[in-house]
Amino acid sequence: MALYAMGDFHLAFQSDKSMNKFGSVWRKHEEKIQKYCSKLIRPEDTLVITGDHSWGKDLETCREDLAFIEGLPGRKILLRGNHDMFWDAKKTEQLNREYQGRLEFLQNNYYAYEDYALVGTKGYTFEGPFYLDRRGRIMGWDEDREKHAEKLIKREMQRLQQSFDAAWSDGYRKFLMFLHYPPTSILEEESAFTRIAEKYGAEHVIYSHCHGESRFHDSIRGEFHGIQYHLVSGDCLKFRPEKIM
Repeated sequence: MALYAMGDFHLAFQSDKSMNKFGSVWRKHEEKIQKYCSKLIRPEDTLVITGDHSWGKDLETCREDLAFIEGLPGRKILLRGNHDMFWDAKKTEQLNREYQGRLEFLQNNYYAYEDYALVGTKGYTFEGPFYLDRRGRIMGWDEDREKHAEKLIKREMQRLQQSFDAAWSDGYRKFLMFLHYPPTSILEEESAFTRIAEKYGAEHVIYSHCHGESRFHDSIRGEFHGIQYHLVSGDCLKFRPEKIM
């Protein structure tokens, strides 16, 4: 059994949203997702999709998008993204009941993969605005928005802690940690998210959200303090899911 990850499907089978403005890699990206998932993922494998599944504004307007995901091979575990309006964090159990045996929704809970616990939450990072000089160096930023971001990060950390606590209480000591947002902002070398990953000894941290080559190095990639960090945005991977284990 292998474990794969990819995020930011941004499906729009029931809406007129398009990602084409972000580059040619997005043209017919649904067909690429179908093609590469079918080629790489076997029925016994697991695919974790790290948020931004659908442009639907509620559950009814993303049914076809979720059906598309359901039709991909393997076990599918979904994480919340910032555009997933259909997913109220307080109704995760309701989604899990409705899609039982078809899709699994990771929020304030965990899922097992062999002897690992898969934990995660949407996360959050401060994304500006930043004030730049003529050379593009950051000279300042919107401090009110930074304070608002700090509140959201605190909330997401509580949710992530709940995910870790549930797995820990069930005896798990090996962790893979999933976020939608990057674990750090471009102002940070570490964050509350990197620190909790180190606290529990997570072996991998997997995230997405960053689109376009200019954004692919906004946060940590590769090894940092003994943990492997993976950016798995769909366009970064050219819609080929990345094998994590």
